[in-house]
Amino acid sequence: MKRTMMTLTAAAVALAAATGVAAVAAPGGAPESAPGAARKPVERSALLCPTPTSSEVGETTYTAFSPKGAADKGTAALHAAGTVQEDTGGKGGKGKGGKGDDSGAAAGQRAVPPRDSKPVAPLKAAGTPVTATTNRSDAPALTGEADGALAPGWTVQQTTSVAAGAGRGLLGLSCVAPDTTFWFPGVSTGKDRQDYVHLTNPDATQAVVDLELRGKDGALSGDAGENIAVPPHTTVPVLLSTLTTSPQPDAALHVTAREGRVGASVQATDTHQGGDWLPAAADPAPGAVLPGIPADATSVRLVVLAPGDTDADLKVQLATPTGLITPAGLESLHVKSGMTTAVDLKPQGEAGSLVLSPADDGSRTPIVAALQVVRGKGANKEMAFIPATRPVEQRATAADNRAKGATLSLVAPEKGKDAKVTVVASAGSEGGTPVSKTYTVKGGTTLAVTPPLPQGLKGSYALTVEPAAGSGPVHAARTLAQPQGGVPAFTVQTLPDDRGTVVVPTAGQDLSLLTD
Repeated sequence: MKRTMMTLTAAAVALAAATGVAAVAAPGGAPESAPGAARKPVERSALLCPTPTSSEVGETTYTAFSPKGAADKGTAALHAAGTVQEDTGGKGGKGKGGKGDDSGAAAGQRAVPPRDSKPVAPLKAAGTPVTATTNRSDAPALTGEADGALAPGWTVQQTTSVAAGAGRGLLGLSCVAPDTTFWFPGVSTGKDRQDYVHLTNPDATQAVVDLELRGKDGALSGDAGENIAVPPHTTVPVLLSTLTTSPQPDAALHVTAREGRVGASVQATDTHQGGDWLPAAADPAPGAVLPGIPADATSVRLVVLAPGDTDADLKVQLATPTGLITPAGLESLHVKSGMTTAVDLKPQGEAGSLVLSPADDGSRTPIVAALQVVRGKGANKEMAFIPATRPVEQRATAADNRAKGATLSLVAPEKGKDAKVTVVASAGSEGGTPVSKTYTVKGGTTLAVTPPLPQGLKGSYALTVEPAAGSGPVHAARTLAQPQGGVPAFTVQTLPDDRGTVVVPTAGQDLSLLTD
């Protein structure tokens, strides 16, 4: 038995090295080099962009970009996904008890293929962004893949400007990689909000998804979120208020794919504060960093959940331009197991980032967290979201930046551990020469800067953030502000590591594979 297990292990390592997709994980989930291992670029990546808007006065721009790397060729493009519609004939697929056809749609629904197969924002070379624009109110969700030299760091930004009506403002999202689990603290089923989670299946087989909402008193009752079928190459939006009979203004959503994998993003629309996308937060961890609170924020609300079986006691700090401070009256925060906790933070009048850490150094209770940030006053309010995000380990990218309105926030959350990063502004989508600039972020502070502009910029450009070797930990976010009359329309995208490389163990011959 022991010999069999050793043989299977050797075979797995050899296969991983051959395919170039293996990584050795440290206990915290971050890649860690094993003896003799090599870090190599990924060979393939996938991204999913949700349906942008149903507004008749909305315009969406897709900006695709891959940082320069190896000289080899590659491909990268997005294609329209299908939708699910009510089937008056009553036929359905396998999800939620459906029977009859093989589309994968739920009972009483049918999967409708996309009407256009033309690729969207296809890349031909790394280092220069490509844009595509649509003002269709029925613009589809998109699924795509990149391979070869274009796969490492491939990033697509979806930016929608809605001029009026529900959800007016600027809605921005970095299109997401497919996965099997997502956490969304900060969702709402309150009377002033309409939050939809968009589930997109990139694969040729059906995905089945469970949605669980948790509020201030724990799990919200109802089984409407169970066993949701997402047919192949199709997107399914779900209105969160239909999952519960108990309205909750500060809730958390857990998306779990029990079969297959999906991309998941939440589109939040507020009656009084516009709309934006709420991306998934970083995986549950004992601490969290939420970078990029604008200097002129008029409201900052934190939503935290401890998803496990243990309460969390957190130390709350703001990393300001001059150092870490404790918000008045919020030296610590107690978060009950399985329940959301929401608190308002007093705006400081300066750029900052929120740093959550265990109040007890020995505590390892995992949490998830997000901020809802508001700019403006009265009828001219606009909201955005800042979820907890992973640090930038090798490189991070923001694809859609304009000549005016971009702010880059860099935070070194640990006091005494300065971070040194190089920021590269790419060529413009219609012309321009790349430039770079190096910044040093003092430990325990946030540095908010207007990023460098490419020389002779025409069109939009991309930013990459690359920490120096030996640098202290750094987290990043990009704010894009595009005022609409009196509305200070804006959106914030956190910049987690793009995971454009993986650690591949070195493999050698093992002749025991040929023996019994």
